[in-house]
Amino acid sequence: MTFDHRDPGTTEDAWRAAGLLDRLPPLDLPDGAPHLVVLAAHPDDESLGAGGLLARLTYRGTPVTVVVATDGEASHPDSPTLSPARLAGLRRRELVDAIDVAAPGAAVVFLGLPDGGLREHRPTLHRRLSAILGPVTEDERGPGEGGPVLLCAPWRGDGHRDHRIAGEVAAAVAGERGARLLEYPIWWWHWGNPDDRTATEDMRALTLTPQERTAKRFALAAHRSQVEPLSPDPRDAATVGPEMLRHADRAVEVFVEAPCPSPAPAAPSLATGSGSAAGRGPGSGSATSESLPAGFFDAFYRGRPDPWGFETRWYEERKRAVTLASLPRARFRAGLEVGCSTGVLTADLATRCDRLVGVDVAAAALAAARDRLGDEVELLRLQTPAEWPEGLFDLVVLSEVGYYYGASDLETAISRAVGSLTADGVLVACHWRHPVPEYPLRGDDVHAALAARAEIVRLVHHLEEDFVLEVFVRPPGRSVAAEAGLA
Repeated sequence: MTFDHRDPGTTEDAWRAAGLLDRLPPLDLPDGAPHLVVLAAHPDDESLGAGGLLARLTYRGTPVTVVVATDGEASHPDSPTLSPARLAGLRRRELVDAIDVAAPGAAVVFLGLPDGGLREHRPTLHRRLSAILGPVTEDERGPGEGGPVLLCAPWRGDGHRDHRIAGEVAAAVAGERGARLLEYPIWWWHWGNPDDRTATEDMRALTLTPQERTAKRFALAAHRSQVEPLSPDPRDAATVGPEMLRHADRAVEVFVEAPCPSPAPAAPSLATGSGSAAGRGPGSGSATSESLPAGFFDAFYRGRPDPWGFETRWYEERKRAVTLASLPRARFRAGLEVGCSTGVLTADLATRCDRLVGVDVAAAALAAARDRLGDEVELLRLQTPAEWPEGLFDLVVLSEVGYYYGASDLETAISRAVGSLTADGVLVACHWRHPVPEYPLRGDDVHAALAARAEIVRLVHHLEEDFVLEVFVRPPGRSVAAEAGLA
């Protein structure tokens, strides 16, 4: 998910007009939780998303621990006023002040991981959070106490990369430790669609008392470096704007309570550095764990019929034309497009194939593709590369999909794509070359992995600043002119 906090975003008035907050079921929060552990990706997340919950359970006498993954030193990357190190120190002090208001007496643990780098430090976050949760789940749940330890973390569907990783790690640890997991949205209120009911199925509302709202308000105000400008310089502008403050100042807090992954049977994974037992998040280091999870795409498409601008951007229209012009034959017997999305390129490929199969993992994208294509194309919902369509194809297209895989999954995907090729098969790959923080790999990484394969040779190489497009065939590889007898 890519968004800019400086954009106006979805207003609080729009959320209220949609009536979402009025129709959410109440959060079941019985008395007697033995411990509350709140994970924040950055200082201020805990106040924005769970300040009211912190105040309520502290008032009830529940022991509270706040775990802060990063120091938030990257909130003002171009600041002429504060260096990242000074900003990190300031944000730590602000968080302590905020907790003194919302949850006085709570324990605070700073992990000091890099701001923006939780994906690369997922194993460390998993290990540290599990170590913190272990004693409270094993030792503090005595007879007669009311339920499991409560772990509260950023929502996995929030759209911010650090929030997603923090949520995925929390879900894995909660599953391993038997904790109850609540997730709090923050940036979803900025970029989300108030009319999207599918995103709210697991959401619950905690109605706050006036005292809890006041505690949350003062806690958030303690994060002055985020809610106020550091200086008059535009580079020092507040990162939490007026609408985000309005979202946080509601009479309710919203939490998502969705299933946690089952504990992985291979407990030694932490010792070997394979990371989260969730098994699908970037950066955890196992054979499949570095790829973007299916939930990333489900969240990305919610309420956004054309999130990539396939139908409106000249860049996309031109790139499709280049892709189609690169095909070395006018006609193909059977084609496979991996990552077909809403079916815009798919529609063009269908005119060149006797039979075409489109594959995607996002249900919303496939629904849009079906509306566009009808029965013209066979559309399958598969989570590649673990799942793959059967049969052989003389055209396989990997367009803007390879960088979603982790390194191991990419190798598997390439093996399965090459294995799907007929003897005269054609493999087309096209990818954006600029870095995207959320993606495990870059487009150039994908094409380097393709070029390293001995089973295929490159027939077409088209390189621009923005994208690279290549066509591969089985050796020895003959040019279009050679195949036509012209060379």
